[in-house]
Amino acid sequence: MNSVEEGDLIARVEGAAGVIRLNRPKAINAATLEMFRDIDKALDRFEADPAVALIVLEGAGERGLCAGGDIRTLWESSKANGDLGKILWREEYILNARIKKFPKPYVAFMDGIVMGGGVGLSAHASHRIVTDRTKLAMPEVGLGFFPDVGGTYLLSRSPGEIGTYFGLTGQTMNGPDAIHAKFADAVVRLAKWPELREALTKVRPGVTAADVGKLINGFATGETAGPVAAKQSVIDALFGFDRMEDIFAALKREGSEFALATLKTLNEKSPRGMVVTLKLLRLARTASSLEECLVREYRAALEVFRSDDFREGVRAAVIDKDRNPVWSPPRIEDVTPEMLAPYLAGIGADELKFN
Repeated sequence: MNSVEEGDLIARVEGAAGVIRLNRPKAINAATLEMFRDIDKALDRFEADPAVALIVLEGAGERGLCAGGDIRTLWESSKANGDLGKILWREEYILNARIKKFPKPYVAFMDGIVMGGGVGLSAHASHRIVTDRTKLAMPEVGLGFFPDVGGTYLLSRSPGEIGTYFGLTGQTMNGPDAIHAKFADAVVRLAKWPELREALTKVRPGVTAADVGKLINGFATGETAGPVAAKQSVIDALFGFDRMEDIFAALKREGSEFALATLKTLNEKSPRGMVVTLKLLRLARTASSLEECLVREYRAALEVFRSDDFREGVRAAVIDKDRNPVWSPPRIEDVTPEMLAPYLAGIGADELKFN
């Protein structure tokens, strides 16, 4: 088995495990197009190797699994009218779908920061481990974007309106709340991971997903709900609308400390991004598959890539870091149906080809 020991991705066999390690620790393992391609090649090798019983996905360094995609490079391409978005998102989304259907158990170790594209590499796995320091989020609306990489599929399947809340606010989930939101399966304390990891490398070839689940649960804390889950009923009442104007109105009426803090958070986000996100979340509820949502996300992402809000959101958050984006339009009520339509039409978008 070939082993790649250098570069931004490490793929090697350890015992019965095909280990994929994201290896850009200084960038919290932000994923590039080349890394997505290398992951796909590694999955090809591991799927074909009968000695590999399962996959383990992990991140190098102490800060987290993956802070998302390489947004700066996408921003530069968008500014230059390039086509990186079209290429990267197509290959990334096809990889997301492959992970969900991978025929061998796929164990994602979701320690530390797990955001955006990192969620796409981990939350579609068959076994999703979070820790006592997991910080998981889909913060794309703050970039003039929406939760992609199958985020609309995942969020729309969270209980009640929890997914609507996390998708629109970009707020962070801890490990137990990630389980409540159905983004993860088990909390394993960081101190227990080395022992569990070693056990995973020693499973027998042909091990079943159920057996891997039992092994993981033997190390798990059993926690299934965190601080946001405790606000389920309030969130359901405030976010159970199909129009952003109605959500804003409900938050203003409720007037609690939580509602006002949430309102302040939403007022910092892209109005257009919020409207697009809410529409995609509602459409995702009736989707029959992850692939259906990914196709819809891809079409909308191509429109985002051309938008001023995306370039402005990334500028304010990543490039200049002034945290002061100037959104267009600046208010929810100014987002017209005509503005929304291109994100849903997918004019000129290539269909994703899933195997």
